[in-house]
Amino acid sequence: MHTIRRLDLGRIVRPAAEVGGPEPRVEPVLAYLVRGPEGLLLFDTGIGAGSPETEARYRPARRPLPEALAAAGVAVSDIDLVVNCHLQFDHCGGNPLFAGTPILVQADELATARRGDYTIDALVDFPGAVHRELDGETELWPGVRVLPTPGPTGGHQSLLVERMDSCSVLLAGQAYDFASEYGQAVLARQAARDGVAAPLPRYRAWLDRVAEHGPRQVMFAHDHAVWELSV
Repeated sequence: MHTIRRLDLGRIVRPAAEVGGPEPRVEPVLAYLVRGPEGLLLFDTGIGAGSPETEARYRPARRPLPEALAAAGVAVSDIDLVVNCHLQFDHCGGNPLFAGTPILVQADELATARRGDYTIDALVDFPGAVHRELDGETELWPGVRVLPTPGPTGGHQSLLVERMDSCSVLLAGQAYDFASEYGQAVLARQAARDGVAAPLPRYRAWLDRVAEHGPRQVMFAHDHAVWELSV
C-alpha cells in the first residue's frame, strides 16, 4: 500500500543533564517520507533555526530538507501532508517551507506550543501555516493512521503505516528515544500480562493500543536502529 523512506536531516548534541549521564549524547535527527496512492506525506521536518541559547545548548548540524527530499526524487512542493510527532525545534524545523500545506498535530500539542517557553515560535505560526488539529487517533488515508503516544510531551503522536509488503510499521518519533528502550517497554508489558509478580518496569499505556495493530517494525526520530517483532 505504502512505501517509507528515511531521511537523515542532521544531528544534535543532547546535554548530559538531559540524558541522565555523565556525558552528552549525539543523536541523529530523522524524518520519514511516506508515499502511497493518496500522495506524499512527510513525518517530521528536521532541525529549525534556534535562538543563540538553543544553538549553544544543542550544537546542531543540519542537512537542508530540500536537499534530502531531492535525493529521494521529491520536491518540497510535492508534499501533500506534513505530520509532526511534536513541535519541538528538532522535529518541526522545516515546517515554514510548507506554507499552505496541511500540518497535522494534536490539538493539545499545538496549544502547548502556543503558550510559549516550549519551542521556536516562528516554526509554528509562520506566514501561510495551515494547522489541522487532531483530537486523538485519526485515520488519515486508508492504511495510514495517527496514534497518540504521549511521553516526551503530552501531545506526542506517532504514525502507523501499512507498507506495500503488508508489514505494518510504526513511525514512533520520540515516543521512546531508542529502539532498545521501546523493546524493553514491550517486554515489560508482556511480563505484566503474563502475570509476573511485581516489581516490574513501568510502560506507557498506549502500548496496549499499538499492540492491537501489531506493527512488525518501529522506527524512531533519534535512533538509526529499528525495532522488529520477533516471530
